[in-house]
Amino acid sequence: MPDEYLARLRPLLAFPECAEESAWTGVRWRVRHATVAHVFGGEDQRFRIMFRAEPQEVAAFEHLGAPYFKASWGEDVVGLLLDDGTDWDELAELLTDSYCVQAPQQLAARIDRPA
Repeated sequence: MPDEYLARLRPLLAFPECAEESAWTGVRWRVRHATVAHVFGGEDQRFRIMFRAEPQEVAAFEHLGAPYFKASWGEDVVGLLLDDGTDWDELAELLTDSYCVQAPQQLAARIDRPA
């Protein structure tokens, strides 16, 4: 993973009890045992971040197309290709939502969630 991506992601994922750790490939952030986000590179030398979304939002992301995509696993998993055009403010909102989907209610309640 490019250090520049990790440096930009770390403050976006600084949620209560959300810990960064090495994953089977790339880096992931988890709250307790639930993955909030997972960033990794592919064989095509492109970098992706996977996160959770509310069920009704998954279909919307899928229909938006690039840079978003639906994961081939998990009903609520969405991916985003990271590149020079990434909207980091939008990604911050998506990661906040992902945290709130995955975190226990008492932790999620402590987060200011985007409208």
